Amino acid sequence: MNAIYYSAFGIHILCVVAILGMLLSQIKKSEKKLNPGVVHATLTALIAGLIMVGLFTKVNPDEVLNHTKIGIKGLVIAVILILGYSNVKKPVLKNSVWGAMLGLTVLNVLIASFWN
Repeated sequence: MNAIYYSAFGIHILCVVAILGMLLSQIKKSEKKLNPGVVHATLTALIAGLIMVGLFTKVNPDEVLNHTKIGIKGLVIAVILILGYSNVKKPVLKNSVWGAMLGLTVLNVLIASFWN
């Protein structure tokens, strides 16, 4: 179980880094376009997160999972996914949508890092 948990953890981290990288690669472009990889990485990060939540009690039997934190992180990543799916086929990505996706991704990282 530990191997699966930590593999999902590694995949989750890689996906979040990929989302940030793909969004930041559009920073200097005047007409932004959403890379479809953002949607794929977001969905993969969500699935890996669900796997980690499912295995948490097996891997960490002495710890209690913070369901509020997990719920908020799940909501944030769901909003990123919805924004991605609704804008992936559009020829131009609005700066406000791009900023919202980038901000939500950073928020998700900050919640994961600093909320104990």
